[in-house]
Amino acid sequence: MTSVDRTAYPAFARAVSVRELAESFTPTEAEIEWARGRTQDERHLLALAVWLKSYQRLGYFPKVEDVPAVVVDHVRGAQDVELERSASRSAKRHREFVRTHLGVTYEAARGRQVAEEAIRKAVQSKDNPADLINVALEELIRARCELPGYFTMASAIRAEVKNGFFQLVAGRLDPSTRARLARLLVVDPVSRRSEFDRLKDVAKAASLGKFKERLALLAEIDAIGPTGEWLEGVPAGKAAHFAGEARSPTPPTCARSPRTSG
Repeated sequence: MTSVDRTAYPAFARAVSVRELAESFTPTEAEIEWARGRTQDERHLLALAVWLKSYQRLGYFPKVEDVPAVVVDHVRGAQDVELERSASRSAKRHREFVRTHLGVTYEAARGRQVAEEAIRKAVQSKDNPADLINVALEELIRARCELPGYFTMASAIRAEVKNGFFQLVAGRLDPSTRARLARLLVVDPVSRRSEFDRLKDVAKAASLGKFKERLALLAEIDAIGPTGEWLEGVPAGKAAHFAGEARSPTPPTCARSPRTSG
């Protein structure tokens, strides 16, 4: 599972510095007045202000209880009120206040479309799910869309595109070629190795005999078939990724990141 730490997905630092508190979480007088004008009592004022500053920093709404205590204390110091977790109805209304104030939209369908288009374009040259997520994040921020809480679509689109390339190559192989390639995977019961495994042998110490063996192995690989023609239309970067997966087939999956919704 791809860790959120490996992506550019915004999150609270484990230890929020004094500098970050001052630069990112200090409400301005105008913001405090704005918050006061949209809450009916002091109990919800701090929650609204914390959400405002958190959204400005993260690009999405965290749960109030997930905000570091130092951030809450810093925002509280600017208002001198106690934090009150808003009721569900109030919380939804407060999130809409923040979105309107910051000029961002919460349109799940549009956000998904923006992210999906970005991932489909990036997956032609990138393969790491973290890289695909980062590209989608950049596009969502550029489009002023609220960030989604998870990116399961990255893995789904990645698999879809990869399967498309696999079908493209497989469609170019005649039955005899497919049978020949399938035989490469048959494991010898004595040596416990397959021909495919042997093809991945690295070059050994330089000597005339080893050099001749290497040339013979390369000739066998070339005799497999016109691989250049089979891979025509597959980006070089994707072909390199597929080769890497053949050496160590452990594809990662996409990350989930808990947060609020709606």
